[in-house]
Amino acid sequence: MTKPLISSRLLFLAGFLASAGLIGAALVFQYGMGLEPCPLCIVQRWFVIAVGLVLLAGALHNPRAWGRRLYGLGVVALAGLGAAVAARQVWIQHLPPGQVAGCGADLDYMLQNFPLLKTVTLLWAGTSDCAAVTWSFLGLSMAGWMLVCFAGFAALGVALLLLAREPGKG
Repeated sequence: MTKPLISSRLLFLAGFLASAGLIGAALVFQYGMGLEPCPLCIVQRWFVIAVGLVLLAGALHNPRAWGRRLYGLGVVALAGLGAAVAARQVWIQHLPPGQVAGCGADLDYMLQNFPLLKTVTLLWAGTSDCAAVTWSFLGLSMAGWMLVCFAGFAALGVALLLLAREPGKG
């Protein structure tokens, strides 16, 4: 088997830097441009942070094949969940105006006052805040771009899984 063009450690590090860049951009949008995140945006941030932490752990650990598989599966799973939240928000953004849920409680209030299952159910329903498109680039809303980013993270996780094959073991 030939040696890969790029090491898995560099892939882990590049993925971590991408997730850190996304969180940095989110903070610029929030605090620099005054765009308040909706509840689904906050959940997407959690998944970006979770993916980034798995990638950072992989970069620091620099595991053998079984560890790359484990980290790769973690990245794919977390990116898939983040993509589901982003896809849900994109779907909500494309609903006709009368079908979008009204304003709801903010995420902090829900977490403090409702059981976790009720909070998740309310988050998944979305609010009118989640339907608002306050920024777009090349025709995609922020949620649309996050869906693209999560797909990229999932592809990175698959690449890590493929790199996990050891020479001579197929």
